[in-house]
Amino acid sequence: MKLIAVTSCPTGIAHTYMAAEALEIAARNAGHEIVVETQGAGGAQRLSAEALTSAEAVIFAADVEVRDKQRFAGIPTVTSGVKRAINDAAGLVEEAVAAAAQGRTAPSAASAVSGGPALASKVDASGGIGTRVRQWLMTGVSYMIPFVAAGGILIALGFMLANFVGGKSGAIDVTGIAVTDLITDFDPTSGMQWAALLFQAGVAAFGFLVPVLAGFIAFAIADRPGIAPGFVAGALAGTVGAGFLGGLVGGFLAGLIALGISRLNVPRSLASIMPVVVTPLLSTLAVAIIMLLILGRPLAALQTALTDGLNSMSGSSLIVLGLVLGLMMAFDMGGPVNKVAYTFAAGGLTAEAIASNGTELTVMAIVMAAGMTPPLGLALATVVRKNLFTAAERENGKAAWLLGASFITEGAIPFAAADPLRVIPSIMVGSGITGALVGAFGSGLAAPHGGIWVTPLISGIPGYLAAIVIGTLVTAGMVIVLKGAGRRSLVEENASADQVALAH
Repeated sequence: MKLIAVTSCPTGIAHTYMAAEALEIAARNAGHEIVVETQGAGGAQRLSAEALTSAEAVIFAADVEVRDKQRFAGIPTVTSGVKRAINDAAGLVEEAVAAAAQGRTAPSAASAVSGGPALASKVDASGGIGTRVRQWLMTGVSYMIPFVAAGGILIALGFMLANFVGGKSGAIDVTGIAVTDLITDFDPTSGMQWAALLFQAGVAAFGFLVPVLAGFIAFAIADRPGIAPGFVAGALAGTVGAGFLGGLVGGFLAGLIALGISRLNVPRSLASIMPVVVTPLLSTLAVAIIMLLILGRPLAALQTALTDGLNSMSGSSLIVLGLVLGLMMAFDMGGPVNKVAYTFAAGGLTAEAIASNGTELTVMAIVMAAGMTPPLGLALATVVRKNLFTAAERENGKAAWLLGASFITEGAIPFAAADPLRVIPSIMVGSGITGALVGAFGSGLAAPHGGIWVTPLISGIPGYLAAIVIGTLVTAGMVIVLKGAGRRSLVEENASADQVALAH
Protein backbone atom coordinates (compact mmCIF):
# COMPACT_ATOMS: atom_id res chain seq x y z
CA MET A 1 0.00 0.00 0.00
CA LYS A 2 0.94 3.63 -0.40
CA LEU A 3 0.81 5.36 2.97
CA ILE A 4 1.54 8.89 4.15
CA ALA A 5 2.13 10.21 7.65
CA VAL A 6 2.59 13.42 9.60
CA THR A 7 4.72 13.59 12.74
CA SER A 8 4.86 16.54 15.12
CA CYS A 9 5.92 16.99 18.75
CA PRO A 10 5.73 20.06 21.04
CA THR A 11 9.35 21.16 20.62
CA GLY A 12 9.73 19.86 17.06
CA ILE A 13 13.27 18.73 17.78
CA ALA A 14 13.61 15.03 18.56
CA HIS A 15 10.33 13.09 18.76
CA THR A 16 9.19 14.47 15.39
CA TYR A 17 12.10 12.98 13.47
CA MET A 18 12.47 9.80 15.54
CA ALA A 19 8.81 8.99 14.88
CA ALA A 20 9.23 9.64 11.16
CA GLU A 21 12.22 7.32 10.95
CA ALA A 22 10.43 4.59 12.92
CA LEU A 23 7.38 4.75 10.63
CA GLU A 24 9.55 4.61 7.52
CA ILE A 25 11.38 1.51 8.79
CA ALA A 26 8.17 -0.22 9.92
CA ALA A 27 6.39 0.42 6.62
CA ARG A 28 9.37 -0.77 4.60
CA ASN A 29 9.65 -3.95 6.69
CA ALA A 30 5.94 -4.62 6.12
CA GLY A 31 6.30 -4.20 2.35
CA HIS A 32 4.53 -0.85 2.03
CA GLU A 33 5.56 2.57 0.71
CA ILE A 34 5.32 5.57 3.01
CA VAL A 35 6.10 9.28 2.74
CA VAL A 36 6.33 11.22 6.01
CA GLU A 37 5.82 14.95 6.49
CA THR A 38 7.77 16.14 9.54
CA GLN A 39 6.25 19.29 11.02
CA GLY A 40 9.25 20.13 13.17
CA ALA A 41 10.98 23.21 14.50
CA GLY A 42 12.61 23.81 11.12
CA GLY A 43 9.24 23.98 9.37
CA ALA A 44 7.20 21.34 7.58
CA GLN A 45 8.60 19.17 4.80
CA ARG A 46 5.28 19.16 2.95
CA LEU A 47 3.86 16.16 1.17
CA SER A 48 3.61 16.47 -2.59
CA ALA A 49 0.28 16.61 -4.40
CA GLU A 50 1.13 13.24 -5.94
CA ALA A 51 1.66 11.65 -2.53
CA LEU A 52 -1.66 13.03 -1.26
CA THR A 53 -3.54 11.86 -4.33
CA SER A 54 -2.16 8.33 -4.29
CA ALA A 55 -2.30 7.81 -0.51
CA GLU A 56 -4.45 4.91 0.66
CA ALA A 57 -4.20 5.87 4.36
CA VAL A 58 -2.61 8.55 6.55
CA ILE A 59 -1.06 8.27 10.00
CA PHE A 60 -1.14 11.34 12.27
CA ALA A 61 1.52 10.82 14.96
CA ALA A 62 1.31 14.21 16.65
CA ASP A 63 1.10 15.76 20.10
CA VAL A 64 0.26 19.20 18.70
CA GLU A 65 -1.97 20.35 15.86
CA VAL A 66 -1.47 18.94 12.38
CA ARG A 67 -1.08 21.95 10.12
CA ASP A 68 -3.37 22.26 7.11
CA LYS A 69 -5.28 19.18 8.15
CA GLN A 70 -7.92 19.79 5.49
CA ARG A 71 -5.50 18.39 2.90
CA PHE A 72 -6.20 14.89 4.23
CA ALA A 73 -10.00 15.04 4.18
CA GLY A 74 -11.42 11.78 2.85
CA ILE A 75 -8.24 9.71 3.38
CA PRO A 76 -8.55 6.74 5.80
CA THR A 77 -6.87 7.94 8.98
CA VAL A 78 -5.10 6.59 12.08
CA THR A 79 -4.30 9.02 14.89
CA SER A 80 -1.90 8.59 17.82
CA GLY A 81 0.58 10.43 19.98
CA VAL A 82 4.07 10.82 18.62
CA LYS A 83 5.56 8.56 21.29
CA ARG A 84 3.56 5.55 20.14
CA ALA A 85 4.98 5.98 16.66
CA ILE A 86 8.45 5.62 18.17
CA ASN A 87 7.60 2.61 20.35
CA ASP A 88 5.04 0.80 18.16
CA ALA A 89 5.44 2.00 14.58
CA ALA A 90 4.63 -1.47 13.23
CA GLY A 91 1.31 -1.45 15.07
CA LEU A 92 0.40 1.94 13.62
CA VAL A 93 1.23 0.76 10.11
CA GLU A 94 -0.99 -2.30 10.61
CA GLU A 95 -3.83 -0.06 11.81
CA ALA A 96 -3.39 2.22 8.79
CA VAL A 97 -3.62 -0.77 6.45
CA ALA A 98 -6.76 -1.95 8.24
CA ALA A 99 -8.25 1.56 8.11
CA ALA A 100 -7.65 1.69 4.36
CA ALA A 101 -9.36 -1.66 3.92
CA GLN A 102 -12.35 -0.52 5.98
CA GLY A 103 -12.51 2.93 4.39
CA ARG A 104 -12.43 4.86 7.67
CA THR A 105 -11.96 8.46 6.55
CA ALA A 106 -10.89 11.58 8.39
CA PRO A 107 -13.63 14.16 9.04
CA SER A 108 -13.35 17.10 6.68
CA ALA A 109 -11.61 19.99 8.37
CA ALA A 110 -13.56 22.37 6.20
CA SER A 111 -17.00 21.15 7.27
CA ALA A 112 -19.39 23.88 8.38
CA VAL A 113 -20.24 24.18 12.06
CA SER A 114 -23.87 25.02 12.78
CA GLY A 115 -24.10 27.17 9.68
CA GLY A 116 -21.10 29.22 10.76
CA PRO A 117 -17.63 29.51 9.24
CA ALA A 118 -15.41 26.56 8.58
CA LEU A 119 -13.11 25.58 11.41
CA ALA A 120 -9.98 23.46 11.13
CA SER A 121 -9.55 20.95 13.93
CA LYS A 122 -6.27 21.55 15.72
CA VAL A 123 -6.30 18.50 18.00
CA ASP A 124 -7.54 14.95 17.97
CA ALA A 125 -11.27 15.56 18.24
CA SER A 126 -11.82 11.94 19.26
CA GLY A 127 -9.50 12.26 22.25
CA GLY A 128 -10.64 12.80 25.81
CA ILE A 129 -10.74 16.22 27.40
CA GLY A 130 -7.42 15.58 29.14
CA THR A 131 -5.75 14.76 25.83
CA ARG A 132 -7.15 17.83 24.14
CA VAL A 133 -6.17 20.18 26.99
CA ARG A 134 -2.63 18.80 26.89
CA GLN A 135 -2.45 19.28 23.12
CA TRP A 136 -3.77 22.84 23.40
CA LEU A 137 -1.17 23.64 26.04
CA MET A 138 1.68 21.98 24.15
CA THR A 139 0.78 23.90 21.00
CA GLY A 140 1.27 27.18 22.85
CA VAL A 141 4.49 25.95 24.43
CA SER A 142 5.90 24.77 21.10
CA TYR A 143 5.48 28.23 19.56
CA MET A 144 6.80 29.93 22.70
CA ILE A 145 10.07 28.00 22.99
CA PRO A 146 11.92 29.78 20.11
CA PHE A 147 11.23 33.14 21.77
CA VAL A 148 12.51 31.86 25.11
CA ALA A 149 15.61 30.40 23.50
CA ALA A 150 16.47 33.47 21.42
CA GLY A 151 15.67 35.95 24.20
CA GLY A 152 17.42 34.06 26.97
CA ILE A 153 20.62 33.46 25.04
CA LEU A 154 20.81 37.05 23.75
CA ILE A 155 20.31 38.51 27.23
CA ALA A 156 22.88 36.15 28.71
CA LEU A 157 25.39 36.99 25.97
CA GLY A 158 24.75 40.69 26.57
CA PHE A 159 25.57 40.32 30.27
CA MET A 160 28.64 38.19 29.51
CA LEU A 161 30.03 40.84 27.18
CA ALA A 162 29.13 43.62 29.59
CA ASN A 163 30.91 41.88 32.47
CA PHE A 164 33.95 41.29 30.25
CA VAL A 165 34.09 44.93 29.15
CA GLY A 166 32.87 46.73 32.24
CA GLY A 167 33.86 44.44 35.10
CA LYS A 168 31.51 43.91 38.06
CA SER A 169 29.45 46.96 37.20
CA GLY A 170 28.95 45.86 33.60
CA ALA A 171 25.59 44.16 34.15
CA ILE A 172 24.20 47.29 35.79
CA ASP A 173 25.63 49.57 33.11
CA VAL A 174 24.22 47.59 30.20
CA THR A 175 20.65 47.75 31.51
CA GLY A 176 20.94 51.52 31.71
CA ILE A 177 21.51 51.93 27.97
CA ALA A 178 18.09 52.46 26.42
CA VAL A 179 17.02 51.54 22.91
CA THR A 180 16.80 55.23 22.00
CA ASP A 181 20.46 55.64 22.99
CA LEU A 182 21.43 52.85 20.62
CA ILE A 183 19.41 54.34 17.78
CA THR A 184 20.70 57.91 18.11
CA ASP A 185 24.24 57.45 19.39
CA PHE A 186 25.52 53.94 18.64
CA ASP A 187 29.29 53.56 18.75
CA PRO A 188 30.43 50.41 16.91
CA THR A 189 33.76 50.51 18.74
CA SER A 190 32.09 50.32 22.15
CA GLY A 191 31.85 46.83 23.61
CA MET A 192 29.32 48.04 26.17
CA GLN A 193 26.99 49.29 23.46
CA TRP A 194 27.22 45.98 21.62
CA ALA A 195 26.37 44.32 24.92
CA ALA A 196 23.39 46.65 25.28
CA LEU A 197 22.26 45.79 21.74
CA LEU A 198 22.32 42.05 22.59
CA PHE A 199 20.47 42.72 25.84
CA GLN A 200 17.75 44.85 24.23
CA ALA A 201 17.23 42.31 21.44
CA GLY A 202 16.75 39.62 24.07
CA VAL A 203 14.32 41.78 26.04
CA ALA A 204 12.34 42.39 22.84
CA ALA A 205 12.13 38.63 22.19
CA PHE A 206 11.00 38.01 25.77
CA GLY A 207 8.32 40.64 25.34
CA PHE A 208 6.50 38.25 22.98
CA LEU A 209 6.79 35.20 25.23
CA VAL A 210 3.48 35.36 27.11
CA PRO A 211 1.39 36.74 24.20
CA VAL A 212 2.71 33.99 21.90
CA LEU A 213 1.94 31.34 24.51
CA ALA A 214 -1.62 32.60 25.01
CA GLY A 215 -2.18 33.32 21.32
CA PHE A 216 -1.30 29.84 20.13
CA ILE A 217 -3.15 28.08 22.93
CA ALA A 218 -6.22 29.99 21.71
CA PHE A 219 -5.28 29.14 18.11
CA ALA A 220 -5.16 25.44 18.96
CA ILE A 221 -8.64 25.66 20.47
CA ALA A 222 -10.47 27.91 18.00
CA ASP A 223 -8.21 28.09 14.93
CA ARG A 224 -7.57 31.54 13.41
CA PRO A 225 -10.49 33.29 15.21
CA GLY A 226 -8.62 32.61 18.47
CA ILE A 227 -5.36 34.32 17.53
CA ALA A 228 -6.37 37.96 18.14
CA PRO A 229 -8.08 37.46 21.53
CA GLY A 230 -5.32 35.05 22.56
CA PHE A 231 -2.52 37.53 21.88
CA VAL A 232 -4.49 40.29 23.60
CA ALA A 233 -5.03 38.03 26.62
CA GLY A 234 -1.28 37.39 26.81
CA ALA A 235 -0.46 41.08 26.47
CA LEU A 236 -2.95 41.97 29.21
CA ALA A 237 -1.47 39.25 31.43
CA GLY A 238 1.84 41.12 31.20
CA THR A 239 0.13 44.46 31.81
CA VAL A 240 -1.55 43.33 35.06
CA GLY A 241 1.56 41.45 36.24
CA ALA A 242 0.06 37.98 35.89
CA GLY A 243 2.98 36.79 33.75
CA PHE A 244 3.29 33.22 32.56
CA LEU A 245 0.39 31.98 34.68
CA GLY A 246 -1.86 34.71 33.32
CA GLY A 247 -0.86 33.76 29.78
CA LEU A 248 -1.91 30.17 30.37
CA VAL A 249 -5.31 31.11 31.79
CA GLY A 250 -5.85 33.89 29.26
CA GLY A 251 -5.02 31.62 26.32
CA PHE A 252 -7.55 29.00 27.34
CA LEU A 253 -10.13 31.67 28.10
CA ALA A 254 -9.65 33.40 24.74
CA GLY A 255 -9.76 30.17 22.78
CA LEU A 256 -12.93 28.89 24.42
CA ILE A 257 -14.72 32.23 24.01
CA ALA A 258 -13.70 32.49 20.35
CA LEU A 259 -14.76 28.89 19.73
CA GLY A 260 -18.13 29.52 21.34
CA ILE A 261 -18.79 32.63 19.26
CA SER A 262 -17.63 30.88 16.07
CA ARG A 263 -20.19 28.15 16.61
CA LEU A 264 -23.13 30.51 16.90
CA ASN A 265 -25.84 29.90 14.32
CA VAL A 266 -25.92 33.22 12.48
CA PRO A 267 -27.66 34.42 9.32
CA ARG A 268 -25.80 33.79 6.07
CA SER A 269 -25.37 37.54 5.62
CA LEU A 270 -23.16 37.60 8.74
CA ALA A 271 -21.39 34.27 8.22
CA SER A 272 -18.76 35.67 5.85
CA ILE A 273 -17.60 38.39 8.26
CA MET A 274 -17.79 36.31 11.45
CA PRO A 275 -14.21 34.92 11.38
CA VAL A 276 -12.48 38.17 10.41
CA VAL A 277 -14.57 40.82 12.18
CA VAL A 278 -17.27 39.66 14.56
CA THR A 279 -15.51 36.78 16.35
CA PRO A 280 -12.18 38.59 16.94
CA LEU A 281 -13.99 41.76 18.02
CA LEU A 282 -16.40 40.18 20.49
CA SER A 283 -13.95 37.64 21.88
CA THR A 284 -11.20 40.25 22.33
CA LEU A 285 -13.60 42.57 24.13
CA ALA A 286 -14.81 39.76 26.37
CA VAL A 287 -11.26 38.68 27.18
CA ALA A 288 -10.21 42.25 27.97
CA ILE A 289 -13.11 42.70 30.40
CA ILE A 290 -12.48 39.40 32.17
CA MET A 291 -8.69 39.78 32.37
CA LEU A 292 -8.72 43.39 33.56
CA LEU A 293 -11.76 43.45 35.85
CA ILE A 294 -12.11 39.91 37.16
CA LEU A 295 -9.06 37.66 36.83
CA GLY A 296 -6.18 40.12 36.56
CA ARG A 297 -5.66 40.89 40.23
CA PRO A 298 -5.95 37.32 41.62
CA LEU A 299 -3.74 35.92 38.85
CA ALA A 300 -1.13 38.61 39.48
CA ALA A 301 -1.19 37.84 43.22
CA LEU A 302 -0.79 34.12 42.52
CA GLN A 303 2.06 34.73 40.08
CA THR A 304 3.81 36.98 42.61
CA ALA A 305 3.40 34.39 45.35
CA LEU A 306 4.80 31.69 43.07
CA THR A 307 7.78 33.83 42.10
CA ASP A 308 8.47 34.90 45.69
CA GLY A 309 8.19 31.32 46.90
CA LEU A 310 10.62 30.14 44.26
CA ASN A 311 13.12 32.90 45.02
CA SER A 312 12.91 32.15 48.75
CA MET A 313 14.03 28.59 48.16
CA SER A 314 17.51 27.71 49.26
CA GLY A 315 19.33 24.82 50.84
CA SER A 316 17.22 21.73 51.44
CA SER A 317 14.07 23.08 49.78
CA LEU A 318 15.92 23.76 46.52
CA ILE A 319 17.51 20.31 46.70
CA VAL A 320 14.07 18.71 47.06
CA LEU A 321 12.76 20.73 44.12
CA GLY A 322 15.76 19.61 42.08
CA LEU A 323 15.09 15.99 42.99
CA VAL A 324 11.41 16.20 41.96
CA LEU A 325 12.14 18.00 38.68
CA GLY A 326 14.92 15.52 37.90
CA LEU A 327 12.59 12.57 38.39
CA MET A 328 9.99 14.24 36.15
CA MET A 329 12.50 14.87 33.37
CA ALA A 330 13.48 11.19 33.20
CA PHE A 331 10.06 9.62 33.80
CA ASP A 332 8.82 9.73 30.22
CA MET A 333 11.84 11.19 28.37
CA GLY A 334 10.17 14.01 26.48
CA GLY A 335 6.57 13.04 27.18
CA PRO A 336 3.89 15.03 29.05
CA VAL A 337 5.51 14.79 32.51
CA ASN A 338 8.88 15.80 31.10
CA LYS A 339 7.27 18.74 29.28
CA VAL A 340 5.51 19.94 32.45
CA ALA A 341 8.87 20.18 34.22
CA TYR A 342 10.49 21.85 31.23
CA THR A 343 7.65 24.33 30.77
CA PHE A 344 7.81 25.24 34.47
CA ALA A 345 11.51 26.01 34.11
CA ALA A 346 11.35 27.81 30.77
CA GLY A 347 8.37 29.90 31.91
CA GLY A 348 10.45 31.30 34.76
CA LEU A 349 13.08 32.74 32.43
CA THR A 350 12.45 36.46 32.25
CA ALA A 351 14.70 39.42 31.65
CA GLU A 352 14.33 40.35 35.33
CA ALA A 353 15.28 36.86 36.50
CA ILE A 354 18.37 36.82 34.29
CA ALA A 355 19.38 40.33 35.36
CA SER A 356 19.06 39.46 39.06
CA ASN A 357 20.46 35.91 38.68
CA GLY A 358 17.32 34.66 40.43
CA THR A 359 16.43 31.14 41.53
CA GLU A 360 14.57 30.71 38.23
CA LEU A 361 17.97 30.26 36.57
CA THR A 362 18.82 27.45 38.99
CA VAL A 363 15.53 25.73 38.12
CA MET A 364 16.43 25.92 34.42
CA ALA A 365 19.87 24.49 35.16
CA ILE A 366 18.29 21.65 37.14
CA VAL A 367 15.96 20.71 34.31
CA MET A 368 18.60 20.81 31.59
CA ALA A 369 21.19 18.84 33.54
CA ALA A 370 18.64 16.22 34.58
CA GLY A 371 17.48 15.90 30.98
CA MET A 372 21.01 15.25 29.75
CA THR A 373 21.95 12.33 32.00
CA PRO A 374 19.55 9.59 30.74
CA PRO A 375 21.10 9.31 27.24
CA LEU A 376 24.61 9.92 28.57
CA GLY A 377 24.28 7.26 31.26
CA LEU A 378 22.93 4.69 28.82
CA ALA A 379 25.64 5.52 26.29
CA LEU A 380 28.26 4.98 28.99
CA ALA A 381 26.69 1.67 30.00
CA THR A 382 26.89 0.36 26.42
CA VAL A 383 30.63 1.07 26.46
CA VAL A 384 31.38 -0.35 29.93
CA ARG A 385 29.34 -3.56 29.56
CA LYS A 386 28.77 -4.20 25.88
CA ASN A 387 27.57 -7.76 26.41
CA LEU A 388 24.47 -6.53 28.26
CA PHE A 389 23.16 -4.80 25.14
CA THR A 390 22.13 -5.91 21.68
CA ALA A 391 23.93 -4.73 18.57
CA ALA A 392 21.13 -2.28 17.85
CA GLU A 393 21.34 -0.86 21.38
CA ARG A 394 25.10 -0.46 21.10
CA GLU A 395 24.57 1.51 17.89
CA ASN A 396 21.95 3.66 19.64
CA GLY A 397 24.49 4.21 22.40
CA LYS A 398 26.86 5.89 19.96
CA ALA A 399 24.19 8.40 18.98
CA ALA A 400 23.09 8.84 22.61
CA TRP A 401 26.39 10.56 23.46
CA LEU A 402 25.59 13.48 21.16
CA LEU A 403 21.87 13.50 21.99
CA GLY A 404 22.53 13.63 25.73
CA ALA A 405 25.20 16.29 25.38
CA SER A 406 22.72 18.36 23.36
CA PHE A 407 19.90 18.03 25.97
CA ILE A 408 17.77 15.69 23.87
CA THR A 409 16.41 13.34 26.53
CA GLU A 410 14.61 11.33 23.85
CA GLY A 411 17.92 9.61 23.10
CA ALA A 412 17.06 7.25 25.97
CA ILE A 413 13.76 6.12 24.44
CA PRO A 414 15.05 3.13 22.39
CA PHE A 415 16.63 1.65 25.52
CA ALA A 416 13.55 2.26 27.67
CA ALA A 417 11.23 0.80 25.03
CA ALA A 418 13.29 -2.41 24.91
CA ASP A 419 13.66 -2.84 28.69
CA PRO A 420 11.44 -0.36 30.60
CA LEU A 421 11.49 -2.10 34.00
CA ARG A 422 15.26 -1.79 34.28
CA VAL A 423 16.01 1.34 32.28
CA ILE A 424 13.34 3.77 33.52
CA PRO A 425 14.10 3.38 37.26
CA SER A 426 17.81 3.73 36.50
CA ILE A 427 17.51 6.96 34.55
CA MET A 428 15.04 8.41 37.07
CA VAL A 429 17.47 7.83 39.95
CA GLY A 430 20.35 9.32 37.94
CA SER A 431 18.34 12.39 36.90
CA GLY A 432 16.91 12.86 40.39
CA ILE A 433 20.40 12.90 41.88
CA THR A 434 21.60 15.27 39.16
CA GLY A 435 18.75 17.70 39.81
CA ALA A 436 19.30 17.60 43.56
CA LEU A 437 23.03 18.26 43.16
CA VAL A 438 22.48 21.22 40.82
CA GLY A 439 20.04 22.62 43.40
CA ALA A 440 22.62 22.11 46.14
CA PHE A 441 25.40 23.75 44.12
CA GLY A 442 23.12 26.64 43.09
CA SER A 443 24.23 26.71 39.47
CA GLY A 444 22.21 28.92 37.12
CA LEU A 445 21.40 28.83 33.42
CA ALA A 446 19.85 31.55 31.26
CA ALA A 447 19.37 29.44 28.11
CA PRO A 448 16.41 27.05 27.83
CA HIS A 449 18.15 24.62 25.49
CA GLY A 450 21.52 23.66 24.09
CA GLY A 451 23.17 21.24 26.53
CA ILE A 452 26.94 21.53 26.67
CA TRP A 453 26.88 24.01 23.78
CA VAL A 454 25.61 26.76 26.09
CA THR A 455 28.08 26.02 28.91
CA PRO A 456 29.50 29.59 28.80
CA LEU A 457 26.03 30.83 29.84
CA ILE A 458 26.09 28.78 33.06
CA SER A 459 27.00 30.21 36.44
CA GLY A 460 28.71 27.76 38.77
CA ILE A 461 30.06 25.65 35.92
CA PRO A 462 32.17 23.23 38.05
CA GLY A 463 29.21 22.18 40.21
CA TYR A 464 26.91 21.92 37.20
CA LEU A 465 29.29 19.68 35.26
CA ALA A 466 30.02 17.60 38.36
CA ALA A 467 26.31 16.98 38.84
CA ILE A 468 25.98 15.77 35.24
CA VAL A 469 28.99 13.47 35.57
CA ILE A 470 27.72 11.98 38.84
CA GLY A 471 24.23 11.49 37.45
CA THR A 472 25.64 9.83 34.34
CA LEU A 473 27.73 7.43 36.45
CA VAL A 474 24.76 6.57 38.69
CA THR A 475 22.53 5.93 35.67
CA ALA A 476 25.11 3.71 33.99
CA GLY A 477 25.84 1.84 37.21
CA MET A 478 22.18 1.11 37.96
CA VAL A 479 21.47 -0.05 34.42
CA ILE A 480 24.45 -2.40 34.50
CA VAL A 481 23.50 -3.82 37.90
CA LEU A 482 19.82 -4.30 37.05
CA LYS A 483 20.48 -5.80 33.63
CA GLY A 484 23.13 -8.15 34.98
CA ALA A 485 21.26 -9.34 38.09
CA GLY A 486 19.73 -12.79 37.63
CA ARG A 487 20.17 -12.84 33.87
CA ARG A 488 22.84 -15.51 33.30
CA SER A 489 21.72 -16.21 29.74
CA LEU A 490 21.72 -12.58 28.66
CA VAL A 491 24.90 -12.89 26.61
CA GLU A 492 23.39 -15.81 24.70
CA GLU A 493 20.09 -13.90 24.26
CA ASN A 494 21.89 -10.90 22.81
CA ALA A 495 24.08 -13.06 20.58
CA SER A 496 20.94 -14.65 19.18
CA ALA A 497 19.31 -11.25 18.70
CA ASP A 498 22.43 -9.99 16.94
CA GLN A 499 22.36 -12.97 14.57
CA VAL A 500 18.70 -12.30 13.76
CA ALA A 501 19.45 -8.61 13.14
CA LEU A 502 22.34 -9.48 10.84
CA ALA A 503 20.19 -11.97 8.95
CA HIS A 504 17.60 -9.29 8.27
